[in-house]
Amino acid sequence: MAQITKDTLIGEILNLDASTAPFFLEMGMHCLGCPASRGESLAEACMVHGVDPDVLVEKLNAHLADK
Repeated sequence: MAQITKDTLIGEILNLDASTAPFFLEMGMHCLGCPASRGESLAEACMVHGVDPDVLVEKLNAHLADK
């Protein structure tokens, strides 16, 4: 399974596993279908939404590892 980093694009994460969408919705990122948001890195999205990127990276990787 691919390892998510702060530099991974939102679109890549969603394409890898659509079940990651709720993690982004929880942080207030409700525009997941927007081409601009899908081109943002995880770090960029976290900065805009006031979320610690390291925490989200850890949550996403744990979620993907459980699959």
